[in-house]
Amino acid sequence: MQRILSTAVIVGLLAATAAAFAITERLKLTKSPITGTKVVRAYVSPRAHTTASVGIRFRRADVVTVSILDSHRHEVDTLAYRVPERGRHFFVWNGRTDAGTVAPDGTYRMEVHFANQRRTILIPNPIVLESKQPAVLDAGAVRSIFSPDGDHQSDTVTIHYKLSEDAHVLVFVNGDRIVRGRSHRPKDKVSWNGKVNGKLLPPGRYTLVVSALDLAGNRAAEVQQVTVRLRYIALSAARISVSPDARFRIRVSTDAKRYRWKLGSRSGFASGPVLKLHAPRAAGRYRLTVTERGHVDTVAVVVR
Repeated sequence: MQRILSTAVIVGLLAATAAAFAITERLKLTKSPITGTKVVRAYVSPRAHTTASVGIRFRRADVVTVSILDSHRHEVDTLAYRVPERGRHFFVWNGRTDAGTVAPDGTYRMEVHFANQRRTILIPNPIVLESKQPAVLDAGAVRSIFSPDGDHQSDTVTIHYKLSEDAHVLVFVNGDRIVRGRSHRPKDKVSWNGKVNGKLLPPGRYTLVVSALDLAGNRAAEVQQVTVRLRYIALSAARISVSPDARFRIRVSTDAKRYRWKLGSRSGFASGPVLKLHAPRAAGRYRLTVTERGHVDTVAVVVR
């Protein structure tokens, strides 16, 4: 009798193993109800009112429940309970729980349950909830004076910065955004060409505000200011007095290798930071003009 029972147990185990093997093989041959996923936005911040969005392509219609799970696989929110048509459908999460409260910062994933097919699939793409605001720890200009006159000499100013986390740097002048960094590295540099909305600013001193926008859409609470000077060509004085036919000097602020000057009926080209000229022989009031690539400055020369 014992031998018969042992034989029956072995036969039962073999049958169960065969059945399990058959089910496993059948599942292997069953195509996944999801044919593809596309993460439109992987970061979400309730503070910044941004949302995460994932596109899921379904093989066929089904009764579907899409849930948001935290890192411990606990359900946080239910996004949908419907019968989607075949094809791609987008599911958006605003970073809140089923109760309407803000979920804690962390990494989340979507889980899709198919009622008719009795299958549950965890989407591997992570969703990151980040509500902490970034900070600009340091910022400065590599060279604070620049001349965007198109002569390839100091046409831009370079701003280096250091952020508290991965984020895109933002630079503003007079309230207008002039730079949005492509990189989201926490330490990098960007350049500005002196333009706002496509137009060059006049010469002068400008205060640039360096801010940041993290990947979840949070704007920096701590920013830095950088003062730069935009110049084209400028003379160091507005009026000078000299004796007739006297030799005089005047400083020229420019990065141009060569510029044109005109004094009375005479004109010519010069280079360097100091312009050396002879005053006219006749007493009177004259205008000295310096020009470089369309940019002009003048000074009154009084000969007495």
